[in-house]
Amino acid sequence: QLELVESGGGLVQPGGSLTLSCGATGKIFYLYYMGWYRQAPGKQRELVATIDRSGRTDYTDAGKGRFTISMEYAGYTVHLQMTHLKPEDTARYFCVADVESRAFNRETYWGQGTQVTVSA
Repeated sequence: QLELVESGGGLVQPGGSLTLSCGATGKIFYLYYMGWYRQAPGKQRELVATIDRSGRTDYTDAGKGRFTISMEYAGYTVHLQMTHLKPEDTARYFCVADVESRAFNRETYWGQGTQVTVSA
């Protein structure tokens, strides 16, 4: 079993920056990728960015150009650096990990989310 704990959310003014972090605790036999989703009120959860075990990153339009995802592999901690934030970035941000906690047992785990509010 894997637990993901996010931190770093909060209230920020438009144009500001914020860095989210997510730490994974528990056994990871094999890591496929970690990433971030977000969900705004009344909207579906959407993918923001992912990073795989080789360091390859992938961004959707939600995160491209303003967000940077990175990972500390030693502790399986993933960060999402967000810049030039806009009110439409307001959402609950969820950490996701796609891993094998034991051999041949691939599962997707989610954190509880951290709220990001962009407002003047």
